[in-house]
This record gives sequence, C-alpha cells and structure tokens, in this order.
Amino acid sequence: MSELATLPTRHDEAWRYADISAAEAIGAEALNTWREVSVAAGETHRETFVLDGDAPAVTRLRVALGEGARAEFFAVNAASGSARLEIEVTLARAAHFEFGGVTIGGGDATREFVTKTVHAEPEGTSNQTVRSVHWGTASGNFLGEINVARHAQKTDAAQDFKALLLEKGASANAVPQLEIFADDVKCAHGATMGQLDESARYYMAARGIDPDVAQRLLVQAFLGDALVAMGDTDAQGELLDVALAALERSAL
Repeated sequence: MSELATLPTRHDEAWRYADISAAEAIGAEALNTWREVSVAAGETHRETFVLDGDAPAVTRLRVALGEGARAEFFAVNAASGSARLEIEVTLARAAHFEFGGVTIGGGDATREFVTKTVHAEPEGTSNQTVRSVHWGTASGNFLGEINVARHAQKTDAAQDFKALLLEKGASANAVPQLEIFADDVKCAHGATMGQLDESARYYMAARGIDPDVAQRLLVQAFLGDALVAMGDTDAQGELLDVALAALERSAL
C-alpha cells in the first residue's frame, strides 16, 4: 500500500481524464493498493484482464522484470461503470514488456489504461497497443509514460493508440509521455481517432451483408490489432468475444 492513502485530483497528470467521482466512490485506501509482480531473470509472465463490472473499479500493478525476463499483459475494459487498469513496470537489461488493451462501451463510463514503463537498463524493449471503441457519452483513455534512464542504451519502446467513436457524444484521450536520458534509443508513439470507414460499410452492404453484422466485423478487425501479440488464437478469440459482447448489448 502507498505511504500516503490520498484521493487523486485532476492536477495529477495520470488522472487528468479520469472519473474523479468514481475514484472518490472507490476510496483512498483501495486506490492506493498495488499488487506486486516480480519476474525472475529469463522467465516469462503472461496475464489477461477482463474489466466488466457495474461498480467503479481500479486495478493497479507494479511489475519488476529481471534480466532477459518478459511480461505480457492483455486486457479488455468493457465495464458498465468507470474502470481503470494501471501498470507500472521496471525493466532490467534485455527485458521485454508487452501490453495490448481494448476499451469498449457506451453509457457515460470512463474506461482507461494507464501505464508507466521504466527502462532502467540497456537493451530493454516494450510495445503497447491500445484500441478504443466508444459510443453514447463514454470515454476511452490511454495514458502511457515511458522513462529511459541515462545509461539504458539500445532501448526500443513503442506505443500505438487508435480510437473509433461510434456516436458524436463519445470521446477518447491519449497522453503519450516520453522522458529520455539516453541517446542511443528508439522510442515511438502514435495516436489517431476517427469513425468507422463508411466506404467499407457501403461495400459490405452492397454485397448483402446486414449493417449490424458489417459493423461487428469492422470493429472486430479494428480491435484485433491490440491482441495479435497474444499468439494464442483461442485466448485472443475469448477476449474479442468479451469486447464484442459489449457492442451487441448496445442499441447501435
């Protein structure tokens, strides 16, 4: 637990777009509770998360990767209430951090992923891919901070965020942050937001595909990028089914 069990405010960069009223409902003690994950040198840790509850929720992890270790986290945030998954990871030499996340849903919930990736030693790599699909007045957020220590040469870090907004009232926010003190590194980030490709929908409708089915197929293809690194097609399919179930429950 954190030394200071305090409630966040919008003055905190990591909570800029968060639902502060939901955070207050969760309470300071729960918000400041972290699960510690330590991955020994050369080992691999894989974990999946499904956030689909009705009540506000926050899950926070601190991850330490040993030399040559690998951590892979994949998550679907389709909660009806505001929900947040936060991961802080510190990489030793030649370690790798992989994160793939999907936020999806309607209503007025705020669904977000927040990551802090610390490349503390040379030759570490990290890749983060987040896809967001929202409607109603919902919001999908990704705040990703990458820190590269002064001696962490040969770091290779990337973040990629894309959002689809299916209704005008929905929103998405991406805040990539890079703090780099080494000079021989590769650090990249990208963020795009838009609507479904109407030409693709027209093409599919012209070939007799039902509009609801067409929308589902287009959203599925869009979300798939976030989970492709899983490697396990069955597990990937299960997470996609969770995400698409949120779309099917909507009135869109």
